[in-house]
Amino acid sequence: MVFPTFAFGFTRLSMAQQRLDIENVVREKAGNKARFVPRFLINYLRRIVHEDELNDFFQRVGDMEGVPWLDAAVDFMGVKVEKEGEELLPAADDGKRYTFVSNHPLGGIDGITLGSILGHRYDGRIRYLVNDLLMNLKGLAPLCVGVNKFGAQGHDFARKVNEAFNSENHIIIFPADLCSRKTKGVIRDVPWKKTFIQKSIATERDVVPIHFLGQNSDFFYRVANVCKRLGIKFNIAMLYLADEAFKNRGNTFTVRFGKPIPWQTFDNSRSHKEWAQFVYDKVYAL
Repeated sequence: MVFPTFAFGFTRLSMAQQRLDIENVVREKAGNKARFVPRFLINYLRRIVHEDELNDFFQRVGDMEGVPWLDAAVDFMGVKVEKEGEELLPAADDGKRYTFVSNHPLGGIDGITLGSILGHRYDGRIRYLVNDLLMNLKGLAPLCVGVNKFGAQGHDFARKVNEAFNSENHIIIFPADLCSRKTKGVIRDVPWKKTFIQKSIATERDVVPIHFLGQNSDFFYRVANVCKRLGIKFNIAMLYLADEAFKNRGNTFTVRFGKPIPWQTFDNSRSHKEWAQFVYDKVYAL
């Protein structure tokens, strides 16, 4: 989720240099076969992930971290936000912890924008629950709880989620786990995971619904839908998220905040999956 560099899951950034080098990434991933990768493909990847622009950003921010890093990212992307229902957001000093739940239409700009807004309101006391690839961004890492549901570290998933929800920080989560898709002309998240319901009940966190209005290009949705129809498991559309973010550069987006939903609402009258759908519907009704 949160800045364009996460858009290509195979990309790693040096924590020391914080510089993106697509050719080096291809060389590391392809090994001895890297010499067979045509130059035009490497140049294409460099272009769609905006290697030069992102490296310019990393150079600008230097050692900046946390909410100031998010502010710098928002400024770099030239994003403007119109906020609706901001008066419904909980007070920063009410002594409670919250789960902020949002749809994920863009896959990048929405994440950094919400983090900047909520980070200022709650004095940096926010944490994203994200794919652990984002921990490679040293400016963002202090605000992230990196979880890896797969591979050797998969067994740490439950522990890290529990630690995040049991902390004193407010949690920002995109329950779809990936950005919205376009189906029959309608752009919406895929069905949400129920984790935020389970953990909000367990830690007595009210849930704050957020609707972020925005969309990617038709090209992005066509790629995603073709992959789905062909049964391609690798998320090829993800490779284009950085390009989509730059297509949205300078745009104005609307963010709508809803009234907090008390955690006691999520009782045994429905399953956790059904309650997740309930909040999903609340978000899109905003």
